[in-house]
Amino acid sequence: MTRRRTPEELLKQAQAEDARGSRGRLKIFLGYASGSGKSSRMFDEGCRRAARGQDLVVAAVQPSGAPVTSLETIPQLAGGAINVGSVLARHPRVCLVDALAWNNPPGSVNPYRWQDVRDIMAADINVIASINIQYVSEFAARVERITGKHVDPTVPKAFLYGADEIVVVDSPPEQVHLAELREITLLLAADIVDQQLEGYLRYHGVGGSAGVQERILICLTPRSNARAMIESGRHIAERFHGELIAAHVRQPALTASAQITLSSNLEMARQAGADIEILEGEDAIEALLTFARERGVTQIFIGHGTATRWWDRLAGSPVGRLIRGAEDMDIRVFPQQISHNKEYGGGQAEDLSRLRGRRGENVSDGG
Repeated sequence: MTRRRTPEELLKQAQAEDARGSRGRLKIFLGYASGSGKSSRMFDEGCRRAARGQDLVVAAVQPSGAPVTSLETIPQLAGGAINVGSVLARHPRVCLVDALAWNNPPGSVNPYRWQDVRDIMAADINVIASINIQYVSEFAARVERITGKHVDPTVPKAFLYGADEIVVVDSPPEQVHLAELREITLLLAADIVDQQLEGYLRYHGVGGSAGVQERILICLTPRSNARAMIESGRHIAERFHGELIAAHVRQPALTASAQITLSSNLEMARQAGADIEILEGEDAIEALLTFARERGVTQIFIGHGTATRWWDRLAGSPVGRLIRGAEDMDIRVFPQQISHNKEYGGGQAEDLSRLRGRRGENVSDGG
């Protein structure tokens, strides 16, 4: 069997294959707190590149930061703004920008430093920049609740998604609140890598779910052990910054009591933060697989209740069909609610088992 390439390997291939036209590349050093060393790491890389002969300049440093005397520096304008005109006229191969989150003074061409960086990159100049997680717009309020510190200049997360490379400047946190910031930072970095990879795969017409983000699809019916499935899915989604989806393939002629149970299960999933999808299709398994492929699902949770020797007959069951069709997805089988009503069928529920499509080739209890 051919080994699946990791997301990092695919990204390196993307960087090697894709012609970037006239746009410069963006590399970001991302820290989780002041003093994490992101600026030092950025300038150290600048010194190494300059020593190798790369044409490089420093376009912005923090007011409190010490100048890097070994590197050519383009003086900043009043108020700390980047002298974009001078950078473009000098046209180096690489430009270093410290403190990416910076509000330019009134009268500047751009109100924000990240917009200056965008203009510099548009001129086919590579940029290496630094920023802390608290200065990312979508995380500023959350970080403020953790640290009690408010910041005004921020950078939209969408700008970071455009980075070609992101480096988390990591070190063991000594305090609990720093551990929280570190986790937020690592999850953001993983999300950015996932976005980069998905964009690359779409550009090249490659299907599958090679991204690093988990997407859990919970398949709900009136008989599902919804609470166990939803709680497990929610835990995984929160732990890995993933996406939780609950789906039901519409069934004709459900009894009133079954419809009430199903509605309750779907509402439980909605309360847990899941996106709710009602699917149509005469073949429920094919409808689930088609939806899962379209959404890039990585794990499918499904209920199953059978007699004692269920594995002997699994190959011909709906679950067996799901396993065979779920390439690159994990399948987790949960015991369904036991019922002796003819509407649902009866039988002894099995222990939770985890099964895999081509993403793995084993069957194991637990999960």
